[in-house]
Amino acid sequence: MSNNNSTKNPSAKRKPVVLMSMGTQERKGHDYQVMTHKYITPLVEIAGCVPVLVPTCCGTDDLEQYLDMADGVYLTGAGSNIDPTLYGQENLTPEKGQDRDRDLFDLPLIKAAIARGLPIFGICRGMQEINVALGGDMYQKLYAEPGFNDHRENSDDPVAVQYGEAHKVRIESGSWLAKVLGSEEIGVNSLHGQGLKTLGKGLEPLARAEDGLVEAIHAPSISPFLFAVQWHPEWQAALNPDSVKIFEAFGEACRQRQAGVPLNLAS
Repeated sequence: MSNNNSTKNPSAKRKPVVLMSMGTQERKGHDYQVMTHKYITPLVEIAGCVPVLVPTCCGTDDLEQYLDMADGVYLTGAGSNIDPTLYGQENLTPEKGQDRDRDLFDLPLIKAAIARGLPIFGICRGMQEINVALGGDMYQKLYAEPGFNDHRENSDDPVAVQYGEAHKVRIESGSWLAKVLGSEEIGVNSLHGQGLKTLGKGLEPLARAEDGLVEAIHAPSISPFLFAVQWHPEWQAALNPDSVKIFEAFGEACRQRQAGVPLNLAS
């Protein structure tokens, strides 16, 4: 007997398909393509979308075919940093891992998704990728920059402590995000050593940390729904009302795109 829901119920509504680009990880001499479980779960359980995990190790020859099946793009965090040569800087953190395959896949993915008007949601590294793709650059050692706090987690802490609330972010007054969250200030976690410096073309700040660091962005002049955050709303998302609202908003954007409804949530 088939377990396919569409076979059981032919009228069941098709869920939006969302692309998630994977990352490289080496294990015992073998290269893997990976995606962390914590990112997938809220996309399925809260946003109500179907993830398609896209390998980044084979280049971009099939990029347009992937996009043909997509109703949205979801760019997650990762343990690697973006190659600084891609935004015109020397590497100041050679001890940190990089994932050039993901860099060289995601940057054109972002541009192509914007050109198609697809909803885009980025978290941590994903937010940084969006900035670099649009011509922005990064603070590679944010913790060494005068005037900024140290936004890194303590690696000796238990994971639950690392992902606990670390500081507040102030949401742009009157913005769509403030309306979605029902607040102009929320508490967030903080697990990043790098941060956005110069914003890419078309990007606008949507939230800032207490030290002024840009912690959320959107791009209302170039995309009907492009939204990214520096914190990690995916962590135990179902237990955090703000995270639930964020993933619901992305899911709704993808459903509107799927239905061919004009999308303008992030204006």
